[in-house]
Amino acid sequence: MTELLTSLVDGQGRPVTVDGTTLASADLLGAAAALAAPLAGRTRVAVHATATMETVVAIVGALLAGTTVVPVPPDSGAAELRHLLDDSSPDCWLGPQPPATHGLEHLAVDLGARASYTPAEIAPDDLAFVLYTSGTTGLPKGVLVPHAALAADLDGLADAWDWTADDVLAHGLPLFHVHGLVLGVLGPLRVGSGLHHVGRPSPEAYAAAAHAGATLFFGVPTVWSRIAESPEHAAALRDARLLVSGSAALPVPVFNRLRDLTGREVAERYGMSESLITVATRADGRREAGWVGVPIAGTQTRLRDEHDQPVPHDGETVGQLEVRGPTLFAGYLNRPEATAEVWTPDGWFRTGDVACIAADGRHRIVGRASIDLIKSGGYRIGAGEVESTLLGHPAVAECAVVPRPDDDLGQRIVAYVVLRADRPDGPDGPDGMDEPSLAEDLTTYVSTELAAHKRPREVRFVASLPRNEMGKVQKSRLLE
Repeated sequence: MTELLTSLVDGQGRPVTVDGTTLASADLLGAAAALAAPLAGRTRVAVHATATMETVVAIVGALLAGTTVVPVPPDSGAAELRHLLDDSSPDCWLGPQPPATHGLEHLAVDLGARASYTPAEIAPDDLAFVLYTSGTTGLPKGVLVPHAALAADLDGLADAWDWTADDVLAHGLPLFHVHGLVLGVLGPLRVGSGLHHVGRPSPEAYAAAAHAGATLFFGVPTVWSRIAESPEHAAALRDARLLVSGSAALPVPVFNRLRDLTGREVAERYGMSESLITVATRADGRREAGWVGVPIAGTQTRLRDEHDQPVPHDGETVGQLEVRGPTLFAGYLNRPEATAEVWTPDGWFRTGDVACIAADGRHRIVGRASIDLIKSGGYRIGAGEVESTLLGHPAVAECAVVPRPDDDLGQRIVAYVVLRADRPDGPDGPDGMDEPSLAEDLTTYVSTELAAHKRPREVRFVASLPRNEMGKVQKSRLLE
């Protein structure tokens, strides 16, 4: 097959910088090739996936050797780490050594080492990664990602975003998920663009990357929200070619404020470990907050209701999203039953997400079918639509909408709301209202903006929302 990291191995790549350490393309290839030699013949390796150049070299070296990589989050707790290592059974541990590697051989990464690159025999269906899910519905599952799926996904995104060797990508995302690792590291090494990983993703760091010539920026909503609250740093992104957000829905107020501050509308995209990125807003496509674009080249999507019947593409009706195409995973490690459950008889992958599709093919993700599709009073309601509306209220900083059992309605809509510290006051503002009055005001606001049956039946005010390391709200913790 075609080499996954084509530009790197062809000597066409641009420099890579990770948290202040820079390697020219040739030096990165030489260091990775030096590590690949002792990895030859090993089946699977664990990489301590800190946001460092050592992690990049470790992962690239393993991929060049044809060895499957298990990225280990650096903040893994003892039980999580034990599960990942017991489940994946790696041959050795690469990168910084934590207090416990459970008896694995430890290989350090030498950034100064150099060796000539010798291509390994790698078939399209050979596994590149075992990416572990977040474990919100049980123990994390190992997602088996083949080399061919990575190549197809990166090529599809390069087409969608006009991503070329003329770009310099900047981001500060973790290096153990699809967003930061596959798109954010392997993407530049395939298309030949530069990479500037800023370390901690602060507004100051993104602005500095922009001043240094970055043209393409990746971020999660939490990052973009902080940049939107820092006008002087957001202004530095005016010369950027493309701003991309993913991993969770970008709130409408953040989208609008970034457009005002930067002159750029953020492009959203959708994907998951099992499918990689399957839907993306094109560089030349229509951008609208909450809408994640159209399927990338080679990928198809469809919507089904609970009776497995087609759902109309009218931009309003929600259904369960199914996907097929070359970017899909090869199954869950050691989980044949779980693997079988997510495939339809005619070969489509059940994402577990609910969405609506507009007549022009654009997708809006409502959320997880298990928690974001609310069936209330005979209606099917997407939590994401209610959340986006609440975020338009001047008192709301963050919110999460979940279903609660209801004897009359079946499920009632409950909104958890974090209030803005700077919410407007005065006779027309919500500041100074007691909580019952403000809750009523928010309910009325939603019923005015949306159909009355979509209004929250209960509003709970909280100081913060539980989130994972990618900024996604952990609604299961709210329900607990």
